[in-house]
Amino acid sequence: MEVWILYGDDIESNADLAHEARRFEKEGERMNVDVKIIKPSDFDLLVTQDARDSILIKGRAVPLPDFVFPYFNHHDQGYFSLAIVRQLERLGVHVFNGADVIETVRDKLHTHQILAESGIHTPDTMLAKFPVDMKLVEENIGFPVVVKTLNGALGIGVFLVETQGAFADLMELVGETNPNLQLIFQKFVSVSKGRDLRLFVVDGQVMAAMERRAKDGGFKANYSTGGSVHFFEADQEATEMALRTAEVLNIDIGGIDLLFKEDGGYTICEANTFPGFKGLEKASGVNVAGKILEVMQRQLEQNGGISRAEKKSNATHDAPMTRH
Repeated sequence: MEVWILYGDDIESNADLAHEARRFEKEGERMNVDVKIIKPSDFDLLVTQDARDSILIKGRAVPLPDFVFPYFNHHDQGYFSLAIVRQLERLGVHVFNGADVIETVRDKLHTHQILAESGIHTPDTMLAKFPVDMKLVEENIGFPVVVKTLNGALGIGVFLVETQGAFADLMELVGETNPNLQLIFQKFVSVSKGRDLRLFVVDGQVMAAMERRAKDGGFKANYSTGGSVHFFEADQEATEMALRTAEVLNIDIGGIDLLFKEDGGYTICEANTFPGFKGLEKASGVNVAGKILEVMQRQLEQNGGISRAEKKSNATHDAPMTRH
């Protein structure tokens, strides 16, 4: 079985998700799975009816893998990267999180629109429009308010604005420097300040869970920004909410983040299609990289158990000899 992880940075670096890319390689070696880390920038996209079993990488036609997991950091989520995913999908490769899913989930407002429509509880959310009507924000969202960039990830582009004055200053700065920046305003869930839950969903199952806590009384609990991670045994409500979220968003592999509600229970903070799991493996003891590859192996077995490479080899051996 051959698996491609689409990742753009040097996997030996300290860049976001580089550790996870190395984990996939290590687990692939242990499980006899051919894992290749391929940079999106190495692809060339040629659309043709003739070549349907390969794709161009560094200008050379390369046979397609059995599975692909796009693992884009925030630098790699542009049009070209999504075009690669679409090309692989159209060529019949099983991609864990297709292009439409990636595009939907990275848009935080669209995500909340779908969740609200599906009856899944999320904090009230408003799209910014410049000049910002502070009274409208105060009446519908209130202060303090969480301000997020529309497409941020890994805790980047998320701010807690405590007062109207601070909010006005921030909006003035954004309006003067980048009025086209897409922002959303979200109701602050005070009881969950500095802590949240991450449930890791793979193919309709919660594989692992953890609680994250911000350091020094901070607001953001992301492990990548210095938060601590702790074991959490997901209860039925948290599990059902995470699975339902993944279902309505069509997520194959994802991190579903939950906030604690004042009256008990949970509300969805956001979903992630490129979830880091370094902290999750530490907190839960679960081999997340191995679990993902196991799911791919199981799906391959359900589809006959023969990889693309084996099918091509068998076709070559079974081809009739031509007499001269």
